Amino acid sequence: MTKPKLVLVGNGMAGIRCLEEILGLASDLFDITVIGKEPNPNYNRIQLSKVLQGDAALRDIVLNDWSWYAEKGIRLLTGETVVRVRRDERRVETASGLSIAYDKLILATGSSAFVPPLPGAGKPGVTAFRTIEDCRLIMETAAKYRKAAVLGGGLLGLEAARGLLDLGMEVDVVHNSPYLMNRQLDRMSADLLRAALEEQGMRFRLGKTATRIFGRKRAEGLLFSDGSKLEADLIVLSVGISPNVAFAKASGIETNRAVIVNDYMETNVPEVYAVGECAEHRGIAYGLVAPLYEQGKVLARVVCGVKTEPYAGSMPYAQLKVSGINVFSAGVVRDGEANTVLQSYDGLRGTYKRVTAENGRIAGVVLYGETDEGQTLLGHLKRRSKVEALARTQSSGAQAGGAGDKAVAAMADADTVCGCNGVCKGAIVRSVTEDGSDTIELVRERTKASSSCGGCSGTVAAILRAALAGAASSVPPDPALCDCTPLGHRALRLALAERGLRTPAAAMAALGWRTPDGCVVCISALRYYAGESGKAANDGRLVVYVGEAPGKSVASDGVAASVADRLRGRLAATALPSQVHAAVAGLAAEPVGLLVRDLGLARAPAGWELYAGGHAERPVKQAQLIAVEPSAEAALEMAEALLRWYGADADYGEPVWRWLERTGLSAARERLLDVDAREAMLDPAASGAV
Repeated sequence: MTKPKLVLVGNGMAGIRCLEEILGLASDLFDITVIGKEPNPNYNRIQLSKVLQGDAALRDIVLNDWSWYAEKGIRLLTGETVVRVRRDERRVETASGLSIAYDKLILATGSSAFVPPLPGAGKPGVTAFRTIEDCRLIMETAAKYRKAAVLGGGLLGLEAARGLLDLGMEVDVVHNSPYLMNRQLDRMSADLLRAALEEQGMRFRLGKTATRIFGRKRAEGLLFSDGSKLEADLIVLSVGISPNVAFAKASGIETNRAVIVNDYMETNVPEVYAVGECAEHRGIAYGLVAPLYEQGKVLARVVCGVKTEPYAGSMPYAQLKVSGINVFSAGVVRDGEANTVLQSYDGLRGTYKRVTAENGRIAGVVLYGETDEGQTLLGHLKRRSKVEALARTQSSGAQAGGAGDKAVAAMADADTVCGCNGVCKGAIVRSVTEDGSDTIELVRERTKASSSCGGCSGTVAAILRAALAGAASSVPPDPALCDCTPLGHRALRLALAERGLRTPAAAMAALGWRTPDGCVVCISALRYYAGESGKAANDGRLVVYVGEAPGKSVASDGVAASVADRLRGRLAATALPSQVHAAVAGLAAEPVGLLVRDLGLARAPAGWELYAGGHAERPVKQAQLIAVEPSAEAALEMAEALLRWYGADADYGEPVWRWLERTGLSAARERLLDVDAREAMLDPAASGAV
């Protein structure tokens, strides 16, 4: 049977990551062709600055070498530029005259460096810093000439400038704003960054607007609007990017700044998709790697016909690491745009931290010097956490020791370590303790942590050391689910999440099920973990008791009935690992069996008490007091958080009492009373069966 033809236009990081996701879901589903403009296999564009800085060779930044394409049966066409999509014929045409048929087409053409309309921009000695060829040209020029100017004081421009210094050139950075990285930093952090880079030998021309590149046969310098000039033998342009969408627009594919896509990365043309820097989602074209990888996961499932959550957008962030200088920024941080709720500066250690808020919720963060807590604070931003959540970050000591033992111990297993690839601490620990990864190279290969920008390498290394020493996390036993598979509940959930498997059939095929049809045990668990609510044999729901029977209240003032209704409403559409029996008592005398229910809410003189972990049958278990909240609303929020956490963390069929014993009563109380952790549990995107 002929396989459908999948054509990927673009051989860069976003497109190939999406292809890797597709191969992970269905390795033999498509006949795949990749068309790349550059004459190279896929490489890590983010690491080009490290090549300039002498920290890596060009061969070191290749992500998928030539053999990878051959092993996967992929037809790779390099040095080819697509010029047209024949929509009616479902074919793409290249500048060299190739015509390639497709059944599904993914556009991942990325962006090119924006070339400002400056007279002289086309002269020899003027280059962008975007490709391997640009990198080679810069290194060749640096061997012959002495003076360089970088036009643009943003993230990439500063990394390029540091590389030019390492190549032995004198470097001036020209920026039209009065301070560096003005879109990502506030004035304080930018001034600290400038001072540190000046100590390394970098010079700056800030608040300058270039009007012309002068020189006879080649570039000799820049002329500015105020009449001054700067001599330079090499001019590197780093003033932004422009999505590569000309051929798509000419082919009738809807574009704005980039190719317009919906929440499933679909364009206006059937079976044509876009991902990465060339895609515009809800008016935003992302230029950072983490959002592009998130898009790729969604698109892979769409292309493979696997159920998926829509792509809802990303929280972009900037991370700079140049010669020991670390900067992290996300959200609203520029002066005057939001209220500052936390600001600290340590002149002795050279560290700075500022957190902003809007309407009582965290809106932005900038870190200078020490950035290990960047991903934790980014999690706050994504969840729009209340400012009270900062108390945990401050008191945990996670930021005090860098990526050392204290920082690692303070991190939860669910905390993201590698934002680019979405790798959490727990995944790294499991790679060490279960897969035997005993070097950072093996961890990187098996989890992809630190494989993109490399900014998290220090934290990954610290987790590796702690895991090898047995200090990072204890791994509880996870016996096989049934005879059909060697996987336990937790291993199965992890595999489903990491590989995006959303149906029992897809999971059994991809995970090597021993029996083709499974059994009632594993099929029910698979349906629950895959999110097929209502199809599992023992699909759990919430039953709320008020008085002596479900729905019947004996409360004299009706308070318990009202609270019970609100509890039901909060969790009406939520599937749980097992049936959950809850009791609400508006008066102490109400006979609802409060202490033998999975969950209990009772009005008390101090407010509302929350109990959990009771069981009326053998073995009989008495419910334990979790917390006392001042109001019914606060108690309901706590109860909802507990049950959503239970739903996301418990094994299928595991009752609340057993899950609570496994989790630990003290650990459960501590996490539920933590404002940040509780808000994460209540976030629909962070909870669920898998």
